[in-house]
Amino acid sequence: MHQYDELTERIAKAVYEYTDWRLRLDPVPLDSGMSREALEERMGGLLGARGNDPEKVLALYDETVSRAVISADSPRFLAFIPAAPSKAALLFDMVVSCASIQGTSWLEAAGAVHAENQVLALLARLAGLPESAGGCFVSGGSAGNLSALVVARDTTERGRARAGGEDRPRRWRVAASDQAHSSIDNALRIIGADPLPVAARDHRLTGSALRATLDADDDPASVCAVVATAGTTNAGIVDDLAGVGEVARERGLWFHVDGAYGGAGLFAPSVRDRFAGIEQADSLVIDPHKWLFAPFDCAALLYREPGLARVVHTQDASYLDVIHERPDEWNPSDYAYHLTRRARGLPLWFSLAVHGTDAYSEAIEAALSLTREAAALIRATPYLELVREPELAVVLLRRRGWTARDYHVWAAQLLADQVAFVAPSSWEGETVGRFVFMHPHTTIDLVAELIERMA
Repeated sequence: MHQYDELTERIAKAVYEYTDWRLRLDPVPLDSGMSREALEERMGGLLGARGNDPEKVLALYDETVSRAVISADSPRFLAFIPAAPSKAALLFDMVVSCASIQGTSWLEAAGAVHAENQVLALLARLAGLPESAGGCFVSGGSAGNLSALVVARDTTERGRARAGGEDRPRRWRVAASDQAHSSIDNALRIIGADPLPVAARDHRLTGSALRATLDADDDPASVCAVVATAGTTNAGIVDDLAGVGEVARERGLWFHVDGAYGGAGLFAPSVRDRFAGIEQADSLVIDPHKWLFAPFDCAALLYREPGLARVVHTQDASYLDVIHERPDEWNPSDYAYHLTRRARGLPLWFSLAVHGTDAYSEAIEAALSLTREAAALIRATPYLELVREPELAVVLLRRRGWTARDYHVWAAQLLADQVAFVAPSSWEGETVGRFVFMHPHTTIDLVAELIERMA
């Protein structure tokens, strides 16, 4: 099982041929889901005491498993937040996997950690963070937000204790608007903190709204952090990062920016000004598996002062002492709640090194340009209207006269016909249509077809 024997050779040949075929697909097929009953009928009894012919298992994967997964890297995937990993990143992910490369500590994986840190340094520079900024790659925005908010809570608590301030509150609170990602509320539940809701004006958190909320609150000392969003998931709205950051600095609050989706816009000159103020962040999350063309799962977590995170997240155990003997060595396990981790930043590192940052900027600008074209087409269509002007690459639209059922029937038929995968959303209690453009090969002709099917 662990040797390169005749069976391994057969598996390798079959997998190489399959991956070569899969990578050549143009365009990537959309595919769709399948019922549990249908899957069980085709796959039931597969796992047992005796093995199976590898070619037959691979054929089962191709004909059943893969076809029952909607391809997030298809240019026709316009729902939720899509993905469009570069071929270079996908291929190098295979290298990372077949070499069983992990990235827990410098002692075990200095080369991988250094390569990942090159990417983190690039992202920090784009955000305007100091050269000392750093962090690690985690599985996704939820893991990044949770890890950062733990640091925010504990750093505030230690700082107040050193300053001889008031007693620790019964529960810490974190200020955020109702447009913050759902993972923020989940993270607060996990760490035993509560949200301090801040009313978002036109769905955008502003510095003035944060200041007013804190001024009106009867226990502002219990607030340890504020979360702003650089590209909300539902509408792609960038909060008033400059204003929120200013208030956070005035009040001594940890300033966390969730840029999981929209942070990639830092590469795009046409929208860079929307992110003014992001350089004030104490922590920042950007998910390359969303709009930076990396495979799942890959999220960059950055800290302005990484030493603060290291104090919180470093795990102490006798068998781990050896990786902490040299404090100048960088251990990714010290910057999030994880310990063992795969070197998930390497596929992005390879793709960036091969293609260069200009190619990334061009690909992101292509999605932004398509978004503007789509918005113009919607404005020109009598039976449609924009819910709001798009800021990044999310378009919300309204079909006059439609009910919630109409949107869902439309979306279901598009998927059944393999035209596109779209998922209706809601806006102020109303069901609306939603397109998310990330794939640089999605065309305006496809958008026109989707709109025609709403007639």
